[in-house]
Amino acid sequence: MTGPNRLAIFDCDGTLVDSQANICRAMVEAFTAEGLPPPPEPAIRRVVGLSLTQAVAGLLPDADHALHVQLAETYKRRFQAMRGAGQVDEPLFPGVAELLHRLDADGWMLAVATGKSDRGLKHCLEAHGLERLFVSLQTADRHPSKPHPSMALLAMAEAGAVPETSAMIGDTSFDIGMGINAGCAAIGVAWGYHASDELFDEGAHFVADRPDQLPEILKLALSARA
Repeated sequence: MTGPNRLAIFDCDGTLVDSQANICRAMVEAFTAEGLPPPPEPAIRRVVGLSLTQAVAGLLPDADHALHVQLAETYKRRFQAMRGAGQVDEPLFPGVAELLHRLDADGWMLAVATGKSDRGLKHCLEAHGLERLFVSLQTADRHPSKPHPSMALLAMAEAGAVPETSAMIGDTSFDIGMGINAGCAAIGVAWGYHASDELFDEGAHFVADRPDQLPEILKLALSARA
């Protein structure tokens, strides 16, 4: 009999792709459309990774829930309009495609756990020809917001993995929190939207400075849990 599979669960925005320009633009346009002063871009980047309503709540904490929902819907419409006009650019970070193909060739199961919608994630992965590499795709459409462990737990179930053979990889403290809450190894990446110090403070076991470091870090992370 074989044991549980090894699983690498990746965040998307800020980890696989650099989507901050799109997110910041759509959020500024959403606030403006609702007659509200738009938040500064550094504040918007701070909430990337949360589910959309929770992200808006983080930017406008004193508003009521109804306004958070309304702003989230306006953001969705703005983002969809940008996509329809061909104005959404989500480039892969350098080295990410090579990393994913290497892990796949080495027998890792791959998954995504993201604050994106199903539609947004599908567009993103198809644009880069990567969708076939992933055995599990978990989005904000079907789960509580990070750092709740729901996305990671279902990814493990679908991949035939367990916490001891799984790692959550992401650029924000929300990703690290989700990995820890799910019992996985929690690995940060330094090329995204939260600083490395924040990731370690949240409990990250490792932080990678470059994608090509992740295969060895993943081995170390899982061997430490064996």
